[in-house]
Amino acid sequence: MISIRAALVGLFLLAVPASVGAETRDPGIGLELNKLEAVEGACRAYVVLQNDTDAAFSALRYDLVIFDADGIVARRLALETAPLVAGKTSLKVFDLAEIACDGIGRILVNSILECTDQTGGRDDCLSLVRTTSRSDVSLIK
Repeated sequence: MISIRAALVGLFLLAVPASVGAETRDPGIGLELNKLEAVEGACRAYVVLQNDTDAAFSALRYDLVIFDADGIVARRLALETAPLVAGKTSLKVFDLAEIACDGIGRILVNSILECTDQTGGRDDCLSLVRTTSRSDVSLIK
């Protein structure tokens, strides 16, 4: 015969989801400015992408706007981050020519210029993007 205590413990274990304590993310695309590094004549940006969707992107191009420390637009560029495998983390590295890292105030994900997965072109990609920064420079959308 099962004791009341054992029955209550069993009910508690059934009520607690298996993912409690595990890191969970909403499906989306994490875009993290990991670091900026001064290189000769440029600022090198390291961007970590985390594809938490079921989609494999064959094209994913961002329209980025770089603001200087005073909030003035310093540069606008297109950043291609594909291919981006479903459920995979990847690193993209690019140089911002003729910009000093300490002169960058923030980076804006202005829009998505192109977004294509295995089903074709998508219109919802900007809503999938989650921006974060480990740098002193913020990455926003």
